[in-house]
Amino acid sequence: MLRRNPLELWGAPAYRDLILPGRFLGRQQVLLNDPVAIRHVLLGNQENYRRNAPAKRVLGPVLGDGLFLAEGEAWRHQRRVIAPALAPRVMPVLARHVVSVSERFEREIESAAGRPIVLIEWLQRLALDVAGQSMFSLEMGAFGAELRGLLIRYARDFAKVGLLDMVLPADWTTPLDRGRARFRADWLALMDRIIDARSLLPAPGPEQPRDLFDLLRDARDPETGQGFDHALLRDEVSTLILAGHETTAVTLFWACYAAASLPEMQERIAAEAAVVDLDGEGAGKAASSLPYTRAFIDEALRLYPPAYLLVREAKAADRLGDLAIEPGTIVSISPWVLHRHEAHWGDPDRFDPARFLPGAAPPDRMVYIPFGAGPRICVGAQFALTEAVLVLARLVRRFRLSLPEGGTVLPRALVTTQPDRPVRFRLAPRRH
Repeated sequence: MLRRNPLELWGAPAYRDLILPGRFLGRQQVLLNDPVAIRHVLLGNQENYRRNAPAKRVLGPVLGDGLFLAEGEAWRHQRRVIAPALAPRVMPVLARHVVSVSERFEREIESAAGRPIVLIEWLQRLALDVAGQSMFSLEMGAFGAELRGLLIRYARDFAKVGLLDMVLPADWTTPLDRGRARFRADWLALMDRIIDARSLLPAPGPEQPRDLFDLLRDARDPETGQGFDHALLRDEVSTLILAGHETTAVTLFWACYAAASLPEMQERIAAEAAVVDLDGEGAGKAASSLPYTRAFIDEALRLYPPAYLLVREAKAADRLGDLAIEPGTIVSISPWVLHRHEAHWGDPDRFDPARFLPGAAPPDRMVYIPFGAGPRICVGAQFALTEAVLVLARLVRRFRLSLPEGGTVLPRALVTTQPDRPVRFRLAPRRH
């Protein structure tokens, strides 16, 4: 199941029980759906729960020592440096990059004259270009194909957890680790070439950052005054590019799939977007004027969370409710399961944006965690939401989405929650 589709791991009890203990390869395991226990692991006693060795083996080749995998004081330093670069005040600058890329891709779709397109591939290219523009003020035409090729190679060959990844100590090298090391050398070489190309751009005026690279390069830890050296800056860039484009692309795919499958809801998005300024300077403030579109994205993130599993390893003994936790216990929190759990959601398998509309009772903070929770919540969550809302609103305002081939698309867990097949969409221009 781990190799085929990890979403098949959990049977019916996982969607009913709050704490599901077990053992695997002789080690205690527990799946948490209890918000009190989740809060304890991710917030109350989070220093006791570290990322486990398989996660570091799998993600290290792409993310290196960046924020996602960092621990302890290294993580705190990186978080203090990065957080201001993704603060709400920066969203208008980033929204302009989203609009610029979206306009170009919308024209590309229109030129296809209504022919069906493999939408996930289109959205991946769009999100990658948004990441490139937002990070480097660069169009990714010169690097995009190579970068996507590397990520496809990584997902195909190295992103799945192997048996040796789980049973061998972290400092033992597996055959997969040797392949991952070769991949990392290729990845770093590409990142260096992109950064070198960025360095050739003219310098911006004072107090006028063009993009995230300007902000990250110049950022300093408010407590120590330290910034990032080249190696760490490169790892932070890698983390933001991977997390920023892959997760946004799949979120938009599932939102588009829902919109094409539920045409009445799609028309409501189109009507809402028709009266909002989604261009230029207005785009930075548009998300707050699109409550239904935002609720639609929130519901897509509930049913199809890009990060389907969070795994932690207990460093010391602890207690979660009535369950004693041994040192070395693997604690799993699955947004995929949690967001469909019978105890937390009415009619959990139904797609219903009304759950997130203004005035609706909000879910407990620990039962809706598409971006994680606690101190390690995704630092780019606000940008990801802004991008997803803007792109979906613009797309549905300009095109009517349908699925000419029909059929059900099933989620499959790779690095993120992907569709199981390259489904084709028809995007027919709307006539106003």
